[in-house]
Amino acid sequence: MTTQTTSAELAAVISDTLDGIKALDITVLPVHKLTSLTDYMIICSGTSSRHLRAIANHAQEAAKKMGYSAKLEGETDSEWVLLDLGDAVVHIMLPQARTFYNLEGLWQEDDTD
Repeated sequence: MTTQTTSAELAAVISDTLDGIKALDITVLPVHKLTSLTDYMIICSGTSSRHLRAIANHAQEAAKKMGYSAKLEGETDSEWVLLDLGDAVVHIMLPQARTFYNLEGLWQEDDTD
């Protein structure tokens, strides 16, 4: 990671990149209070396995331009591709997988504290 870039800036750039490649229902969740593993969970949907992979590749390139290393997980014909950027983890899912796993519900910060 470059010293000039914050995790919030990374999340914003990745969100914009996802929007530019026509990812659907982009959600950015700050999770730094819930886990020490990452600062942001970014969740979006794609229309097909091929679209998921294209979204992931574009996000990976955007992160690399910012100085982040990016580890890509998920099979070519998968319904869920994960991009680990360290400060942010990007979940790119087909709509039915996204509904089933409900990551937004799992990682939503509880405001009752």
